[in-house]
Amino acid sequence: EENGHQNKKLKSDADEEDAEDQNKKSPKRKIVLLMAYSGKGYHGMQRNVGSSQFKTIEDDLVSALVQSGCIPENHGEDMKKMSFQRCARTDKGVSAAGQIVSLKVRLIDDILEKINNHLPSHIRILGLKRVTGGFNSKNKCDARTYSYMLPTFAFAHKDHDVQEELYRLDRETLERVNQLLACYRGTHNFHNFTSQKGPRDPSAKRYIMEMYCGEPFVRENMEFAVIQVKGQSFMMHQIRKMIGLVIAIVKGYAAESIMERSWGEEKVDVPKAPGLGLVLEKVHFEKYNRRFGNDGLHEPLEWTEEEEKIAVFKEQYIYPTIINTEREEKSMANWLKTLPIHDFNSSAVEMQTNKNNPKKSSDLEGSDGCGDDSD
Repeated sequence: EENGHQNKKLKSDADEEDAEDQNKKSPKRKIVLLMAYSGKGYHGMQRNVGSSQFKTIEDDLVSALVQSGCIPENHGEDMKKMSFQRCARTDKGVSAAGQIVSLKVRLIDDILEKINNHLPSHIRILGLKRVTGGFNSKNKCDARTYSYMLPTFAFAHKDHDVQEELYRLDRETLERVNQLLACYRGTHNFHNFTSQKGPRDPSAKRYIMEMYCGEPFVRENMEFAVIQVKGQSFMMHQIRKMIGLVIAIVKGYAAESIMERSWGEEKVDVPKAPGLGLVLEKVHFEKYNRRFGNDGLHEPLEWTEEEEKIAVFKEQYIYPTIINTEREEKSMANWLKTLPIHDFNSSAVEMQTNKNNPKKSSDLEGSDGCGDDSD
């Protein structure tokens, strides 16, 4: 028995030595990982080091990277050591089908399989590519595409008595929705669409390339539609507020003129749609691809080969979560009940109050308005 125990101990020591030898042989390289995840139950993407009560996607990712042997344990504690950067910091409950993170890892054998073995099934690494040593996924990203899946009864007029499961979106309402969404295209001052940014803050100006609502479809007896939006970058809650304002207008709670006002200097009460339906679809690296994508050393950051895997993941983990949570928790239906509480008609008196309040004061002019496509 003693000899058997001794043999086991020697074997485990030998395994550890083999792993160490492999780690020494595996050089560290800068890579990007293509990630997909269902964000339900997580407090967003970004890790809060030292705060274990708010679980994030990166907590699970870093743990898997350490356990698979891609990074040493101390790199998990200090993510700067592996030059870690995420492309988009998705908010609480938000999912992703095409998130990109950049980091330095040991290129071990079967790396994707080993990382995925240590991840829950609702977080997957779907692809990996080598990138230049100075690559930073956040800074090198030209644009981000998000989708927002919502039940179409959200667009039913407030004066109509609607049965949620029976509601079907008519062509006229869909066209109205798309006319309003198109107004966001171009550069506007979105200070009213996020928190903690005043109208004077230059970073509140954002460029939107496209925004539209696709054809509705029925799932589990309920009709849904998906809104797509592509922009250079987005601020916290910006997309949810952009959609929230359009819903408020289509339902008849707010006048269409509120969009113009919201880009001006005054404080406008913009409702924030639920986080449930928001998905980071894709991130774009056009400039990087032009410069390095065909240099003979690096691949372009495009994921055509992974598109099928992305589609399967969405069907398996993202869409069912949105549909089932909507049916069980009624996040959209409950949020719609809060719309009458909002004040969509701020007065000149309130404008004066805002001007007297230094936190809200501004001498910035508003945007050129709906349909302005200037960058």
